[in-house]
Amino acid sequence: MDFNELLDFEKINVKDLPGINEKWIQEYIANKPGVLGLGELELKAKEKIQPNAGRLDLLLEDTDDNRRYEVELQLGKTDESHIIRTIEYWDIERRRYPQFDHCAVIIAENITTRFLNVIQLFNGHIPLIAIQMNVFRVNEKIAINFTKILDEVKKGLDVDEIPPEETDRNYWEIKGAKETVALADDILKIIRKIEQSFDINYNKHYIGLKKNNVSFNFVVMYAKKSFLRIEFKMDKNEEIEAFVNENGLDVLGYNSRNNRYQIRLTKTEIIEKEDIIKQLLEKSYKYFS
Repeated sequence: MDFNELLDFEKINVKDLPGINEKWIQEYIANKPGVLGLGELELKAKEKIQPNAGRLDLLLEDTDDNRRYEVELQLGKTDESHIIRTIEYWDIERRRYPQFDHCAVIIAENITTRFLNVIQLFNGHIPLIAIQMNVFRVNEKIAINFTKILDEVKKGLDVDEIPPEETDRNYWEIKGAKETVALADDILKIIRKIEQSFDINYNKHYIGLKKNNVSFNFVVMYAKKSFLRIEFKMDKNEEIEAFVNENGLDVLGYNSRNNRYQIRLTKTEIIEKEDIIKQLLEKSYKYFS
């Protein structure tokens, strides 16, 4: 590649840009929540009035995961009031709307080492994400980049360790949707082509499996509003990753805590890629066995 083809860019501060201020950045995120890199989010509110507190900059929601993000934006450096305000708004929202999971999000142009250390003290007790906003001038145009520099600490047990608090199909049809719970039935049909003795096992935390009436969770499932998340138990390796990527499966990530690949499936994908899914199920079954 010719070095002359590389673009020159200059990091700049928002305050040095005429016509762009905190309100403008807020509007930009509100119109394109995906730029934060937190998933497919929807805007629920801007400048939301908080009782006896102030206004929350942005309230974003992941409707599939029943999760809300309380977002506070600050140009320049983070400061004490920014952190306190963010946590205060998060606490108000989670108390008012306990039916959702909630996560506090701090966005600033400069999250200093000192305040990053302070934020980390809260993390683990308060779900908190810190995002640094960088603004660049590239060929006389402006580019904005959001980089997650502190992720929330997710606590929890491996599904294999969670005491199975049994529920029923209706519980998951309310939590997710009838259509997505039906996708778990489709997965079970594929599993029974590998081993006939499996059945669905509905638990509060996940949709699991039982073999001859004994829990056997080589795969667990989560019925969301518009898709089924399925998690395959197996070691992380390049062969598996190449396989899923080449076959166009939507991989949400790998949970190294419990060795599970997380894949998002729809009805169409289950029908069109049944053989691919079956191969993954077989690999996971052998791994778990």
